[in-house]
Amino acid sequence: MLEAAHVSLRFGGVRALTDVSFAVRPGELFSIIGPNGAGKTSMVNCISGRYRPTEGSISFEGADITSLRPNARAGLGIGRTFQNLALFGHMTVLDNIMVGRHHLLKHGFLTGMVYWLGGAQKEELRHRREVEDIIDFLEIQHVRKAQAGTLSYGLRKRVELARAVALRPKLILLDEPMAGMNLEEKEDMARFIIDLNEEWGMTVIMIEHDMGVVMDISHRVMVLDFGKKIAEGAPDEVMANEHVRRAYLGEADEVLVDPDEAAPVS
Repeated sequence: MLEAAHVSLRFGGVRALTDVSFAVRPGELFSIIGPNGAGKTSMVNCISGRYRPTEGSISFEGADITSLRPNARAGLGIGRTFQNLALFGHMTVLDNIMVGRHHLLKHGFLTGMVYWLGGAQKEELRHRREVEDIIDFLEIQHVRKAQAGTLSYGLRKRVELARAVALRPKLILLDEPMAGMNLEEKEDMARFIIDLNEEWGMTVIMIEHDMGVVMDISHRVMVLDFGKKIAEGAPDEVMANEHVRRAYLGEADEVLVDPDEAAPVS
């Protein structure tokens, strides 16, 4: 479904990524891990179109998307969440999720003015039904009319996921979806991600620093260190890789812990 070929990314003299290649199969739950500043978010930004690789290419379903803008990639079926929450705090949960349906709306400004006669009303009702299904799935019915900015951190993370799901993406990019959550919230989020992958049929690329979650739910894992790929494979294989353990802790006897990734270089 997705292939990155020899992707490199530079910010001036800083190399965020160096010759990274990997492929993700349809229906896969693929995780990207690595120590602080390893280039995980930079890689996801290249896939979503926020950054354009300095070298290399990215293909989605066989088509080169390296030069496409983020909105064009959303139209192809690539959705994402962000490491830092990017909700509209003054808007309701329902309206925030409706924003995720924007690229699917057919009626524009002119036809929308004739709301009752031009079909815009029927279209909005259809999209609202889709959004209500997502709200039920993520169990946020009780806050559907609340302002997003008033919610707890865990609920806001869930709303951010809901907005990404509202695109009905074929591929969803999750940038640290469980960061800052307590154990119960992490368990709920892990369950939602598995259901999106298995029941909703979404291919998932996930960055996550909780190694327990990553190793439990991922089909395959790729490890980055200083912008280079140092390992890729099944979770057990990656955990046993000496280079991976050395990259995290400098020794092979302790449990892996991935600290929060540093903010991208601008």
